[in-house]
Amino acid sequence: MSKKYNVGIVGATGMVGQRFATLLENHPWFNVVCLAASSRSAGKKYSEAVGKKWCMDKDIPEAMKDIVVMDATADIDKITSMVDFVFCAVDMKKDEIKKLEEEYAKHECPVISNNSAHRFTPDVPMVVPELNADHINIIPEQRKRLGTKRGFIAVKYNCSLQSYV
Repeated sequence: MSKKYNVGIVGATGMVGQRFATLLENHPWFNVVCLAASSRSAGKKYSEAVGKKWCMDKDIPEAMKDIVVMDATADIDKITSMVDFVFCAVDMKKDEIKKLEEEYAKHECPVISNNSAHRFTPDVPMVVPELNADHINIIPEQRKRLGTKRGFIAVKYNCSLQSYV
């Protein structure tokens, strides 16, 4: 694979967002160009926004320390113009998560969600690649509902299912 995808982490300051940061550090396929979180963290360097809340065994990825955190809600236009897609790990109420993820999709930005909010939305695939890769075939129906050409939402399966797989 020669192309690296520019990606963002929405919810970057929380524990799951931090895990995304460590997993994506020096990844051969992904280049993290954007970090987003709540308005409380927006405008701060990632290292300052996370501060003492950093809870991973590894240090904050060097390439991400000085990235200025954007507001996950207010800066959607700017975020979606910078990335090929986003990983979403926000800590919000389910209805707020659904609204936010659909807004990113409507900005023609694919969303790979770690949240449970859309796990029961009929046209949002929950893909376990080894078992049901064909579930991505529902995405055109989701795009019709959302009125998008490129944007969509796909969710990661939960930890209970993960242990069975």
